[in-house]
Amino acid sequence: MKTKIIATIGPASSDKATLQRMIAAGLDVCRLNFSHGSHEDHLKVITIIHEINRETGGSVAIMADLQGPKIRLGEITHAPVTLAPGDRIIFSTKMITGDAHKVYISYDAFATDVKVGEQILVDDGKLAFKVLSSNHQDEVMLESVNGGLLYPRKGVNLPETRVSLPSLTEKDHQDLAFILQHEIHWLALSFVRSAADIRYLRQRIEAHQGGFKPRIIAKIEKPQAVQHMEEIIRETDAVMIARGDLGVEMPLQTVPMIQKRIIRSCLKAGRPVIVATQMMEGMIDNIRPTRAEVNDVANSVLDGADALMLSGETSVGKYPVETVATMETILSEIEDYEAIYYQQSPPTDAGDIRFISDSVLYNACEMARQTQAEAILVISHSGYSALRLSGHRPRAAVFVFTSSRYVLCQLSLLWGVTAFYDDSVNDPGHYFEMMRTRLLNENLIKPGMLLINVLSSPVWEKGYSNTIKLLTC
Repeated sequence: MKTKIIATIGPASSDKATLQRMIAAGLDVCRLNFSHGSHEDHLKVITIIHEINRETGGSVAIMADLQGPKIRLGEITHAPVTLAPGDRIIFSTKMITGDAHKVYISYDAFATDVKVGEQILVDDGKLAFKVLSSNHQDEVMLESVNGGLLYPRKGVNLPETRVSLPSLTEKDHQDLAFILQHEIHWLALSFVRSAADIRYLRQRIEAHQGGFKPRIIAKIEKPQAVQHMEEIIRETDAVMIARGDLGVEMPLQTVPMIQKRIIRSCLKAGRPVIVATQMMEGMIDNIRPTRAEVNDVANSVLDGADALMLSGETSVGKYPVETVATMETILSEIEDYEAIYYQQSPPTDAGDIRFISDSVLYNACEMARQTQAEAILVISHSGYSALRLSGHRPRAAVFVFTSSRYVLCQLSLLWGVTAFYDDSVNDPGHYFEMMRTRLLNENLIKPGMLLINVLSSPVWEKGYSNTIKLLTC
């Protein structure tokens, strides 16, 4: 499939046999959610995925998802607490066991950051509160707007508050140190508010001595991120539309158009974009998705998403393998629709250092469209050429060869890209024949097909793409 599938790995899917079946069903990227589980738990899954890749010759990628500055309530005695509309309750930053009158909130600056009249949402927006007053030290008086059951340890959203929490918490720093020691290919940053958050994380990655350098995924789930969307897209390596918190922090009816706007901007910028949250949530307990879920998956593909992400469906659901297989079936149907192809945008910044390379890659896709070539072949040492080709959404197959196993796995997230490891790509005299023979042997191309080869000349200098060749297989 051209659209890639990401699945969150959890208790329902962390054993080797289940992971093997999920990968066989169409799984491309395994997500490790660092909001849950220990480093030991995650290391077991990382080890299993690398074992499967070695045994099968596969290139399934691993994504680590940092928890970020998630705000939660503390413990509550005699939970749940029943609140009626108009009831008052204090949120305190003092570490206490809560009751019907006062509960702990894990946000030290809460009393100084919130303002009277602002809305506070708890438990994915199920309970809404209005700020009545603050002592500007450690307590805020709230009024229940709609009533309901208040449970302990539930998440808190502050859609109207300028939150002063850092983009990386102490826990995130500890998790990041672990992540950079292991072969993880993509790193998702939660609750991004500005491009500065991405720059800070990149500095932390680059400062790490040795180890691996995962590409960054900016999770768009805050109003501030939507406001600064274009800057964030320019700074990050990929984007995730995290519709869960986004749908709590912003009016629900705005989320579909926000999704479309983000995807369009990512396509124009050549950034991979992931649609996440509640894609097929009904399959947590049921063997079949709802019709609405099928439509949601289909529309996300039609919008132009590179990848779709499963969360609870595969981490704790009853049918993780069946969920991946069902999504694969939906994708195969939608990818017959011509409108999803050739979304290319020509480069416009002649002063950009990659302008010539980007122009060559753009025109390779234009040539593929005009000649109806069956495939585009490229050698990519860093993954950049693959990223740009993928972003133009050619109907032609994109076959990428790389001498880096780490880059090979990173490419598994990219729409339409099929990647191969081959250390002989460094042999300039035989690289095209090597690619042609490999693809013929795997029945991915046939004699007589038109092929487009994009290359840097001379290839051994590993320069930017500067040459297009139209060839007959």
